[in-house]
Amino acid sequence: MRYMIVIEEGETSFGAYVPDLEGCVAVAETESEVKRLIQEAIEIHLEDLQNAGAAIPKPLSKSEYVEVLAA
Repeated sequence: MRYMIVIEEGETSFGAYVPDLEGCVAVAETESEVKRLIQEAIEIHLEDLQNAGAAIPKPLSKSEYVEVLAA
């Protein structure tokens, strides 16, 4: 499966989350590290759901960019 992730840069770190997997998050000092950690978090999250007998959420989120004029 392929899940969309959102990466946000803070003052001292990067955060990532998965809109389709509630509570699946990661934080790291670098963007590359947070990408690695969120992938691991997704794998663990899905494994936990499967072990609990819960349904695996289908990836539904997608992203787009919108151009706007800024004054």
